[in-house]
Formats: sequence, C-alpha cells, structure tokens
Amino acid sequence: MKKPLSFEITKKLDGRLGRAGIIHTPHGDIQTPAFIVVGTKAAVRGLTPEMVKEAGAQAVLANTYHLYMQPGEELVRKMGGIQNMMCWGGPTFTDSGGFQVFSLGAGYGKNISKVLKDAPVVPLIGPREDDTEREDAQPRLVEIDHDGAAFKSPFDGSIHFITPERSIEIQHTIGADIMFAFDECTSPSEPRTYQREALDRTHRWAKRSLDFHKSRLNAETQALFGVVQGGRHEDLRKESASVLGALDFDGFGIGGSFDKNDLHTAVRWVNEVLPEGKPRHLLGIGEPEDLFEGVENGCDTFDCVAPTRLGRHGTVYTKDGKIHIGNERYKSDLTPIEDDCDCYACRQYSRAVIAHLYRSREMLGAMLCSIHNVHFIVGLVAQMRAALIDGTFDKLKKEFLNRYKRD
Repeated sequence: MKKPLSFEITKKLDGRLGRAGIIHTPHGDIQTPAFIVVGTKAAVRGLTPEMVKEAGAQAVLANTYHLYMQPGEELVRKMGGIQNMMCWGGPTFTDSGGFQVFSLGAGYGKNISKVLKDAPVVPLIGPREDDTEREDAQPRLVEIDHDGAAFKSPFDGSIHFITPERSIEIQHTIGADIMFAFDECTSPSEPRTYQREALDRTHRWAKRSLDFHKSRLNAETQALFGVVQGGRHEDLRKESASVLGALDFDGFGIGGSFDKNDLHTAVRWVNEVLPEGKPRHLLGIGEPEDLFEGVENGCDTFDCVAPTRLGRHGTVYTKDGKIHIGNERYKSDLTPIEDDCDCYACRQYSRAVIAHLYRSREMLGAMLCSIHNVHFIVGLVAQMRAALIDGTFDKLKKEFLNRYKRD
C-alpha cells in the first residue's frame, strides 16, 4: 500500500532526543520542529490564510469534533474538504475529538487546561452520583463507555455517539493530511486506577481506529497517528508508547493534560520508547518554555490555541515575557510591540495604536495581537530548528529563557 507520509531526520541533538527533520505530505513538506497553527473550525480565529502564511506557518490543525457539530461532515464534503474550506494549500492536521471527551466530560466546568500548575491530587472522574451530590456540579456533555463516547450537541441538544471508526470516518471526510486516532485524554489529577482504565480503552480504540483506516483507500493519502496516554505515571506512559509503537501508525501524538513540573519528563519517557523514524506530535502545547522542553526531548510538531486565544484578549508575547496591550502604560507608547519583530503588526502599528483598537473593541486590535503571537511562536520554533542544525540549541534555550519572564 502506498504510504501517505514519509519522515527524514536531518540532524540530531548530541546526547539527547531532539532532532530536526522533514515531514513529506501530499500537500507539501513540514520542516521540523514546527509549530502547527490551530484553526479549530477550519479557520484560524480572526486571520485570513494569507496572514497565517505570512506569519510563517507551514501547516494548520482543525478540530474533528467541532467540524462534525458545525457545519457537519456532509457540508464539509460538499465544500471540498478542509483545504478548500480554508483556502489553504499547505499541509493540514485534524485531531480526533479525544480531548473533547475530557473537556466536555470530566473537565467540564472546571477550567482545566492542557497544562496544570501545582495540580491537586483530586479525582476528576467518579461515579455520576458523586457529581450530582456536589453543589458545584456541572452538567456533562459527554458520556464514555467501552465502545466510544456519546456527545450532547451544544446547539440543539441532540445526542451523537462517536466510536473510533466514526471518528476516522469523519476525519476521512474532512480530508486532512494527518489525522489522530480516537483516544481518551485524561488529567494528571486523576487517580491511577482511572488512568489504567482510560489507557486500556485508548489502546483498544487505537487498534480499532487503525484497522478501520487501513480498510479504506484514504490510508494511501491520509496519515494516521496513534495517541500515547498514561498521565504522570512512567510505567503507563512507557507501556502506551510500546503498545502503540508496535502498531503500523504513520506517526504518533503525545496526549493528555500535563503538570507544569513534569511535562518534559513525561515526553522523554515516551520518546525514548517510540520508533525513532516516525514523527511525534505534542498535542495542545504552545508556551515557549514547554516548546523548548518538547523539542529537546524529541518532539517534532506542536499545536496550541494559545497564540490566537491570548491575542483576542489583548495579551501578546515578547522576548521579555507576555504583556497586556490594554494596560495604561501602552496608551501613549509609540514603539512597536517588539522592536526587532518583522511581523505585519510590528511593521505597521505602534503599541499605542493597537492599545486604542483593543480598548475600542475594534476587531483589528485582536487581529494584530493574534498576527504577532502566531509569528512569535512559529518563529521561535523555527529558531529552535535552525539552532539544532547549527549546534547552538543550548545557547538559544539559555539566552531566551533567562530573558523571558514566565507567568
């Protein structure tokens, strides 16, 4: 069978797992490591494809669950698939909807993100009667069983049951170059007993996803990545990498929410086990310090909504840390967001103008912040790639993080 993807490693980081490489897809190459910009509903929020491309993005990732819910797979089919919908000629990814199993289920209403700081050791998933007895309980929008997950539509309340096979079928319709097997994302706060249960379910779903995918002609044009889970447990993470690594996936995603203090450790555990010659994608991670750790520990691609989400709310990245453009100090600041940045926002606008637009709730203000943020994060990972190749990665990491003020 024709392979839909190939990967070559062009340079390795001495003594560690980091590497530079190239992923070859039907819609072009991805020079890795690379940050993949998120366009959840087949659009990068607030930006045109031309803006995304000018910011340096090589590929875009869309969300299977959201496109299935709206506009629906039949309309996606009629629109010609994701490339035509987005007017994007380059490589594309779709996630499986697995994160929504968590965010709309156990994590619903708890304001839990992909990376937790000082995560409390509190079980997030328990018997439903435990939830109903809590005063702060939120209605779940998903229920999980052996075969898949039942989602309640936020639009009309209808129930949709998504199995691994159904997730792949939807992703075939969407038509991305790289897809992910249906999995169950878990929080690091969940007890080991549930991590074990969810991991076994993820492995069964991975095999079913792969079997269904390989039974279709799409397997010749669309790549499928298995998703490693296992929470904060070294043995579970390594087991997951071993089980999935033995299957005929085209590459691998590393999933789950992480504790801020052990993300790099969990990534290293996994990448020491996964096959070296296949690409590895770290799902939902995009903060600068986390990207450095991911690259150093062997990840090739990353995605995260943070650049545009922060931009919409007036927060922008700088080499000295994040700033909020709505703060009083920027009302009369005639300098660009960053002096040495060549993004469209910094070339054309001052902080004062962007602050005025943001305070006035003009859409352009959020767009300019998002343009800068995408350019900043995409460019930072591109710098990491160049540093891997020329042997200066450690120098870049030290200089950047010594200057960058973290949250």
